[in-house]
Amino acid sequence: MRFRSVRFCVLAAFACGLTLSACASSPTASAPVVTPAAPTPSNSSANAAPVTAKPLAAAPACPGAVGNDCPSALPPASAAPTSSAAPAPAPAPATPKSVQGGLARGTSDPVDLELAAGDRAYDEDELASAKAHYEKAQRLAPKDPAPQVGLERVALAETNIPTDYAAAPKNPKILGLVRRVEATLKLDDSYAPAHVERGRLLLILGAAPEALGALERAVKLAPEDAETQSALGVALLATGKSADALTRLRRAAELDRDNPDRLTNLGTAYLIQGEVAEAVKAFSRAAELAPDDARIRGDLGAAYLALNRPEKALPELDRAVSLAPDHATYVSNLAYAYFLTNKLDDAIATAKKACTLDPKLGSAWINLGTALAKKGDLDGAEHAFQHALTLDPTDPRAKANLAELSELRHPKAAPAEKPAAGDKK
Repeated sequence: MRFRSVRFCVLAAFACGLTLSACASSPTASAPVVTPAAPTPSNSSANAAPVTAKPLAAAPACPGAVGNDCPSALPPASAAPTSSAAPAPAPAPATPKSVQGGLARGTSDPVDLELAAGDRAYDEDELASAKAHYEKAQRLAPKDPAPQVGLERVALAETNIPTDYAAAPKNPKILGLVRRVEATLKLDDSYAPAHVERGRLLLILGAAPEALGALERAVKLAPEDAETQSALGVALLATGKSADALTRLRRAAELDRDNPDRLTNLGTAYLIQGEVAEAVKAFSRAAELAPDDARIRGDLGAAYLALNRPEKALPELDRAVSLAPDHATYVSNLAYAYFLTNKLDDAIATAKKACTLDPKLGSAWINLGTALAKKGDLDGAEHAFQHALTLDPTDPRAKANLAELSELRHPKAAPAEKPAAGDKK
């Protein structure tokens, strides 16, 4: 499927402090980082992400599974009668079955048949065919906003820009598409899919407050649409309203239960709210639906780390890295999981790889320093912690680690015992 929901990917970059026992019992995550998609809104199976649906039409705007193909012609006529009875009347034209999240309304008029064909082609990544069908629908009904939204979706897909939150700030192509959607809304301001599409584009730009307004309007028009609820949830997460976002994302997952993008956004909201066990459940279900999605595996591994289950995190993060070997945060989190499971050589090698992939990832340097310190290489550890502090002079982990390393090098002398009362020196 071409369409994927906007995902809010908050991928925690875990790093351990030098106090090894404390680190093992209470992982510390750095501020979440939003990573461009995966995933994530193009085809499902990511995408997360995430945070991580097709703009809606009369049907849900979601990036989930494609529905059954609808017949493009009349069903075959019944067999010729062998008796003298009058022939049975030919069946009425079939009503197309809507692709999930498609723009077709489920009627059999020529415009809707073209919309249905465009939806199917779009979901199958046949963008040229989708564009041709939407253009034909537009010629048949120039004042109908549905074909216009279809063409805007195709135009977005053709850019190959990830559709995650804040994936393309100030991108001129996305800004141009926003203007196109706003022109479409002048045809019919009550057309929910156009409001959703505008909201999605604004989220890709990182313009969360503006997207929030568009998506709140869309929810009033289409409250039972999964993508509308999901996109609004992403906008609420991006504006710091995580409790409200959780309500919306939970509803989106109820409406579209087998869509991994819905579940990854829901898991992210649970994680932000501190409901880590629920986040693990959501990410686990998403991983069942999309087993080869690196982001989902990375999210699940991070959730297990937050739950202090490194033995569970390890295989998930290992899988994420095998699927996305150049993703520094996945690699750094894998190093952290190795450390917590006392696989120090693997932790050191993996942390070094993460530092090479992204020399500015402070958590990777802290993970490297911690593993080196436990291995006994205090000079190497000090270098790693100093590098992390150079990257972010306000990072309390780097400061605390260097202070503790100094104490390891120069332990304070134990205070002399005071003589007991009555004793004489």
